[in-house]
Amino acid sequence: MKTRAVVLRGTSTARPYSSGTRPVEVEELELGAPREGEVLVRIAAASLCHSDLSVVNGDRVRPLPMALGHEAVGVVQETGPGVGRVSPGDHVALVFVPSCGFCGDCAAGRPALCAQAAAANGSGALLHGPSLLTDAAGNPVHHQLGVSAFSEHAVLAQESVVPIPKDIPFTVASMFGCAVLTGAGAVINTAALRPGQSTVVYGLGGVGLSAVLGARAAGAYPIIAVDPVQEKRELALRLGATHAYAPDEALRQIRELTSGGAESAVEAVGSPKVMAECLSAVARGGKVVSVGLPAPDRVLQVPALAFAGEGKSLLGSYMGDAVPRRDIPRFLDLWRAGLMPVELMHTGTLPLTDINAALEELASGRAIRQVIDTSGMLDA
Repeated sequence: MKTRAVVLRGTSTARPYSSGTRPVEVEELELGAPREGEVLVRIAAASLCHSDLSVVNGDRVRPLPMALGHEAVGVVQETGPGVGRVSPGDHVALVFVPSCGFCGDCAAGRPALCAQAAAANGSGALLHGPSLLTDAAGNPVHHQLGVSAFSEHAVLAQESVVPIPKDIPFTVASMFGCAVLTGAGAVINTAALRPGQSTVVYGLGGVGLSAVLGARAAGAYPIIAVDPVQEKRELALRLGATHAYAPDEALRQIRELTSGGAESAVEAVGSPKVMAECLSAVARGGKVVSVGLPAPDRVLQVPALAFAGEGKSLLGSYMGDAVPRRDIPRFLDLWRAGLMPVELMHTGTLPLTDINAALEELASGRAIRQVIDTSGMLDA
């Protein structure tokens, strides 16, 4: 079948969008039918994440050309042989790590670290086989993280979809497969935050604000939000942060509020400098959880004595150490209960053809979560 999709064919040596370059285009691609273990999904809404921008600007090196988009929700249209998890008509959240279910990490309850999924994602393939996308010249186009959601339709491994209730608005549900899993999962799963514990979140994009939501749901206090953009700090307070500061005043205020340092900190910027500041912001025995994705050549330099001498720990958290089939339903339940009002992060809805304008807004730092109406379903 034919589908329109956003395709990146080459990164720019200049910083895209901030320098005026607009490297992605909407193209008509050929999409193969679902094979064994795969499903065809009509994409209803796809959210823009900073990880998409990191692929466009070359910070995250991916095989090109690539059909972009990895955070979305849609409706199952067709299933291939052997699919038992979903049926046509089901609403599904899409997940960017399609865990195999059998490797050591999957068996240990850490499907985000699945080696088979990492290999498929890294090569631009799907979990059950090579790319199903080809361009007008018949050349293959790679999938982004097994999803490629900036498209009217996508074929995914059944391991990449999680059924969700049909009454959840598409714009809300679209944020749960990446932002909420990663941010809320970082504090609930990785940091194992308990009621009454103090935490600080550096970086208030979609993932950082989701960490604020997770901390609120976990009963943390105080919840301190840090970002240079005043509007983002104000939004963090609406989402559940108890205090919010600009970076230049944050460390002093954190130490005053927590009598020396927070019990945990989440780094959602992707900056080694901010990771180092997080280590300074936590108390002896405190945890720093890193969810930001710095460029591969960036190096972290911190005092080595912070670990054995002060008992601090630095924890990596990929996809919030989430188990999507467990965590997406329970996070949606928290949304229903009013404890995760993710709709407050929604900063606009645009058609697929406005993808460059949406990416430009994301690069500016103004946008939190823009939603792309990929196939007109949001108007239905």
